[in-house]
Amino acid sequence: MSELPLKSKTPPEWGRATLADPIALLMDHALLEKKAATNALELLTRWPGNWFPGWVETMTGVARDEAVHLAQVTRILLRRGGKLNRMHRNPYATALHSLVRKGTAREAVDRLLVSALIEARSCERFSCLAAAASDTDAELAGFYARLHSSELGHFTTFLRLARKIDTHADARWEEMLDHEARILAQQEPGPRIHSGHAFS
Repeated sequence: MSELPLKSKTPPEWGRATLADPIALLMDHALLEKKAATNALELLTRWPGNWFPGWVETMTGVARDEAVHLAQVTRILLRRGGKLNRMHRNPYATALHSLVRKGTAREAVDRLLVSALIEARSCERFSCLAAAASDTDAELAGFYARLHSSELGHFTTFLRLARKIDTHADARWEEMLDHEARILAQQEPGPRIHSGHAFS
């Protein structure tokens, strides 16, 4: 996907293998949307320096979008006989968040860049799932195709804000793109949005 600067590409086989367990995939996806909404609300209180014009409006807009996605994916999940879990682990996101330079002047930009990374990878994965489901599951194919556009918008929003508040954001972004590809390659396979590529 030319519009995404990711350093690794998800193979089509990942999408087909992941869709083999759609209930597990949807459970994981729903909780990711919940975390994305929570992340945006947390960022709301982390504007850099003095009051940042448009910050609250942007973060509440992202949180609203993610909450809508949570409702949408939950409806599909419940209709197919699944339910939400209370607990959820995402070692991919955890590893990315470990890159944040906490307690420094760079913390806000790092949090924005991590958010942009997660949105960009999710965007790529949704496109892969939409293509993989096109011949077997029309509902999921349409759902993930629609989400691709939304996640692309969130990715560009987070990256734009990072660049606005830090003139060195692009250099840091390139570093974090390299880290993201390495972190993803270390993930275990399974029916999750941010799983590793190879299925056993």
